[in-house]
Amino acid sequence: MVPQSLEYLGELRCRLTHEPSGVQLVTDAPTDNHGKGESFSPTDLLVSALISCQITTMGIAARAEGIPLEGTRVYAEKHMSADPPRRVARVVVHIHFPAGFNSQQRSRVEHISRTCPVALSIHPAIQIDLSFHYPD
Repeated sequence: MVPQSLEYLGELRCRLTHEPSGVQLVTDAPTDNHGKGESFSPTDLLVSALISCQITTMGIAARAEGIPLEGTRVYAEKHMSADPPRRVARVVVHIHFPAGFNSQQRSRVEHISRTCPVALSIHPAIQIDLSFHYPD
C-alpha cells in the first residue's frame, strides 16, 4: 500500500502528494474540458502511468538480463471518445529502442510492455496501439 493524498486547489486543479516521499504534482483539466491545460490532466496521467510502467518493468528485466535499455524513448498520445460518456478511447504508444537488441531481447521487452501491471489494469474497451522501433 502506498498512501497518496489530494488537495483541490480550485480552478479545476488538484495537488497530489505521494506521502512516503512528499513528491507532489498538480493536475489541470484540459482545454477541451473547461481547464487551462497547464499541467497533466487526470486522463493524461493514465497514459503516463502506462508508459512509465512499461519502461520500469522493462528496466527490471534489463537489469537482471543484461538488456541494453538505456536511451529508450517513448512517444504516446491519448485519444478521447467522440461520443459520451467522455473517456479515453485509444492510446497510441511508440517505443524507440537503442541499438543492440537481439531477437530474444526484442521478444522479451515487447511481451513486458503488453503485460506490465498498468497495461493489465486498463479496461479492455480502451484500444492500446503499441509499436516498437529498433534502429537498423
